[in-house]
Amino acid sequence: MNRKYTTVIVILLAVATLSPRAAWAHAILRSSTPAADSAVPAGEIALVLKYNSRVDPVRSSLSLLGPDGKVIPLSIGRQTAAEILSSRIGLSAKGKYLLRWQALSSDGHITRGEIPFRVR
Repeated sequence: MNRKYTTVIVILLAVATLSPRAAWAHAILRSSTPAADSAVPAGEIALVLKYNSRVDPVRSSLSLLGPDGKVIPLSIGRQTAAEILSSRIGLSAKGKYLLRWQALSSDGHITRGEIPFRVR
């Protein structure tokens, strides 16, 4: 291989290695409590969402759609880790709920999703 091609390859590898990895930082939900399609007892419920990257709790949001069709905005608690959003709510009405989340990741992109669960 001549020197010109070796130099080009080294430069391309350096650019690929040093480039920002923004595309890999989208907030993808890894796990949740309650888990999707799970059943929880009535009472105080801890809502915990864990993502694959750091999320901004100030610019993210959580809300709960109840069995009566009403949407309840939720306050996001203090972060225990950079990739976790959490909240707490007391639920006494049995039925199906839908936890809606919107997370702003460190790359500046917003991702959204829903977690269905029920209170028994």
